[in-house]
Amino acid sequence: MAEQLAQPKAPESKGSQEIAEVAGERLKSIENKAEKFDEGSQERAAEHARKQVELEAVFAKEQGGEAQSGGEPAPAPTMVTKKQKQQEYDKTMKEMQSQLSKPSRTFSKVIHNPTVEKASEATGNTIARPNAILAGSMCAFIVVLGLYAAASYFGFRLSGFELIGSFALGWLLGIVLDVLRVIFIRRRSSL
Repeated sequence: MAEQLAQPKAPESKGSQEIAEVAGERLKSIENKAEKFDEGSQERAAEHARKQVELEAVFAKEQGGEAQSGGEPAPAPTMVTKKQKQQEYDKTMKEMQSQLSKPSRTFSKVIHNPTVEKASEATGNTIARPNAILAGSMCAFIVVLGLYAAASYFGFRLSGFELIGSFALGWLLGIVLDVLRVIFIRRRSSL
């Protein structure tokens, strides 16, 4: 009897409801057998039966037999290929563009052209770095404000190039600082 209780049989890959029914039947049969023993033995046998049912439930879950919240078995994971991703992207783009007005649809087709997207991505990763644009804007604001104050005080006239030139100067400074930051982080992480 004790040997029967100690050796749980591994449930086969069934649905979670079937596993629960089998586990419930086993629990009832084990508790019925436990009633034949005296009081101390009965409590130990019932506790042992509960542990076995829990172990079987864990085993069933590991085997994939445990259902998700909907009562259905979990779907097997599948690999998604690059071609499938591209097909889904194209399908989604056509569906979304069909809901746009004609001018918006034309604009969407232009900006989502693979050549334009790659050029935009390359620009965003090199020229239009956020830190460089921020540094250029700050520099342009500070320099133009200073030049305007000085020109107003001394009676000079500004040509209009000050804003563009100071932005370009700040942008270059931002690029340099961004590159130095990346180099410093790489050195620090390699140590």
